[in-house]
Amino acid sequence: MPLVNPLAPDSNPEVKKLAEFFNETLGFCPNSVLTMQIRPEIARSFINLNKAVMANKGKVTSALKRLIAYVSSNATGCRYCQAHAIRAAERYGANEAQLNNVWEYKTHAAFNDAERAALDFSIAASIIPNNVNKEIQDNLHKYWDDGEIVEMLGVISLFGFLNRWNDSMGTTLENDAITSGKTYLATNGWKVGKHK
Repeated sequence: MPLVNPLAPDSNPEVKKLAEFFNETLGFCPNSVLTMQIRPEIARSFINLNKAVMANKGKVTSALKRLIAYVSSNATGCRYCQAHAIRAAERYGANEAQLNNVWEYKTHAAFNDAERAALDFSIAASIIPNNVNKEIQDNLHKYWDDGEIVEMLGVISLFGFLNRWNDSMGTTLENDAITSGKTYLATNGWKVGKHK
């Protein structure tokens, strides 16, 4: 049972209009946003930050951003965000081999060295204590420019907020996200857990 129940999608017309962004990314408005709209400014600010973070200005693709979000959410343990991130990665064109083998990214042929550097960064930046060291930094700079690194850290930081929000809130996971979680993550132990 969630800590706070979400409001109906049409509770706030401005939030509802902004939340149409999620119909593209996930196919539905997340329950997390429906809970945030209890304080509409939080929902508005979050949606606008999400749009800014997920905009592509360099070589970091939409699919890679969602894989970064998944790896980050897995490192922190948020099953809600893991399911959302893998669903969005699927919807944004991550190939089947990447979706099925994201945790073998260091060695699997579906990932190139630039993607490996990004995913290593995602883990290092997501754990506590933070482990972004010189080796991680140097490897990132081999493949990505400063703007692209900022985009990646934006994704990691956005999902740091979401991981804490959804795990603390016990946000109920939506059916489509559960389907994506079961399809791509269950073989590695993913379960809905408290997000029922």
